[in-house]
Amino acid sequence: MNVKQFFATTAREALHQVKREIGDDAVILSNRRVEGGVEILAIHHDEARALNGGVREPVVAKPADVRTAMNAPLMQRSQTVKIKMPAPASTKPAPAIARPKPSRAPQQLSQPSPPLPPVAASPILVPAAEIMARSVIREIQSMRGMLNEQLAGLMSGEMKRRDPDKLRMMSILLAGGFSPALSRRLLDKAPTDSGMAELRSWIKRALDKNLITSPADDIVAKGGVYALLGPTGVGKTTTTAKLAARCVVRHGADKLALLTTDNYRVGAHEHLRIYGRILGVSVYAVGDAADLEIALSELRNKHMVLIDTVGMSQKDQHVAEQVAMFTGQGEGIKRLLLLNATCQGDTLEDVVNAYKGKGLAGCVITKTDEAASLGAVLDTAIRHRLPVHYVANGQRVPEDIHPVNREYLLHRALSAANDNPIRALAEQDIPAAMMGGAFAI
Repeated sequence: MNVKQFFATTAREALHQVKREIGDDAVILSNRRVEGGVEILAIHHDEARALNGGVREPVVAKPADVRTAMNAPLMQRSQTVKIKMPAPASTKPAPAIARPKPSRAPQQLSQPSPPLPPVAASPILVPAAEIMARSVIREIQSMRGMLNEQLAGLMSGEMKRRDPDKLRMMSILLAGGFSPALSRRLLDKAPTDSGMAELRSWIKRALDKNLITSPADDIVAKGGVYALLGPTGVGKTTTTAKLAARCVVRHGADKLALLTTDNYRVGAHEHLRIYGRILGVSVYAVGDAADLEIALSELRNKHMVLIDTVGMSQKDQHVAEQVAMFTGQGEGIKRLLLLNATCQGDTLEDVVNAYKGKGLAGCVITKTDEAASLGAVLDTAIRHRLPVHYVANGQRVPEDIHPVNREYLLHRALSAANDNPIRALAEQDIPAAMMGGAFAI
């Protein structure tokens, strides 16, 4: 392979050298800025085609993509781009320039260098094996979707043939927000030919048996250090104030301390301090793990310490850092995850996966007054074996937080399809709904 190197003070002069030496069919392998000018590596187009396996039908890139690749000062990897050289401004040959030794470290330039001239649309040569691999992947994805759909349809048809009551119960569970995975698991173990009333009662007992809850005010009674975590808007600060009020009523204001790590929202500290002044409780702000360790050491004689945290999306990379700050304190800090009852099941799944880990003591279900159904949040708590400690249903402090009423929660979850006909699933809709996860292959 005959790769040629060209050097000039400007990109335009270097390109003119490439045209004179190789011609219009030159292929630029790389261009980079070095001390004193620009360096370009180029070869003839025929040799580039040989390197790419001789693809006969190249994939044509957009002009904007080619210009982006050409104007990059330091290319991470070489791109084979066939270009048409612009006509030279002058036929006079450029003076020879002694090529200096390249610098080992890149230097900051005081003035930005002009970009390479725009080029016409030209092909990027893609190996035939890569094109075939992409096509195979698309075919596999298409076949997987069709197979999942057929499996769901077969399962629905078999359920209708053997026990139509189970099919109707599946419709109720899916309409209530329960996942296909949990719904199918329940119905697989449910008695057959028992009648709709008995089947519904059995499902309710099974859900009740698998829903983990704590005794009333168990957290406040035992005390300890609790950090309330969850996405933005789930109600962490308000729930912190509600729990603080319950602790003050039971143990007194001097037995409680409030911490906040929310250094991002405007007025976040003041929001919690207002609650602290009303309750007569001290509020402390901590910025990092070191501040947190010092604060907890000074407050070790308190019966209960509640930590309000900054809210962020469950997809934010800083969630892991936030969790690590609390797990790094050993077993002294227990984490309570707040789950928004208005969220869909896949969103709640993302939240739990982002915040789970050692030290997660359970959850508090919030915004139940705003939710159309409680199936999704109960489904999440059951599948992840998360103890539910409290249920919050409003903004009032301290009235709108309650110990878990299992009968009420399950009744609301199973009545969603009856209370809201829009959510009810017709028989032909069930296979599509069952494709939400139970039959993934």
